[in-house]
Amino acid sequence: MMKPVPWFTRKFNCTTDIEALPCIFERLAGTPVRLEEKIGQMAPAVLTRAPEEGKWTAQEHAGHLLDLEWLWFARIEDFSKGAAVLTAADLNNRKTFEANHNARPIQEILSEFRKERKLALEAFAGMPEAALAHTALHPRLQTPMRFADFAFFVAEHDDHHLAMISWLAA
Repeated sequence: MMKPVPWFTRKFNCTTDIEALPCIFERLAGTPVRLEEKIGQMAPAVLTRAPEEGKWTAQEHAGHLLDLEWLWFARIEDFSKGAAVLTAADLNNRKTFEANHNARPIQEILSEFRKERKLALEAFAGMPEAALAHTALHPRLQTPMRFADFAFFVAEHDDHHLAMISWLAA
C-alpha cells in the first residue's frame, strides 16, 4: 500500500459546490464507523507501534481525530458569526503529542470521537443559510473558503488519517 502524502503538503482549490454538502455530511458521519472498523481489526501491538521515532501510531492517529473536533466546532462558529478568518490550528499538534493516546484504552478514544463527531454533525446541520454562503480565510492555506469547502476539508482530513491507519496496519 502506498503511504499517503503528508497532510501539510496537500493543496485545496476551494471550489466545492454547496450541493455536495449532503454527500460530504455522509462522509463525515461515516468516519467513526470506518475508524472503528479499521481499529477493531488491528492487534493491540500494531495499534501502538510507531513507524519511526516521533511518528504517530495508528492509535495516535485515531486520537488526533478526536483532538481536532474542538477546531471544527470553532470553525463552525466562525462561519456562523461571519468571521473574516477561521480559527487557526496548532500546526505543531501539541495536543496530540501530549495526550499519550497510546496509554488510553482504544475503546475510550473511539467512543469519545463518536460522541464529539455526532455533536459536530448536529452543528453542521444547523448552519444558518447565510453562513453557508459566507467566505472566510483559512489561516494556514491562506485561501478563502466557503462552508462547503470547509466541510470537504474536514472530510479529507478524516480520510487522510484513516489512510495513514491503513498504511500502518499493512
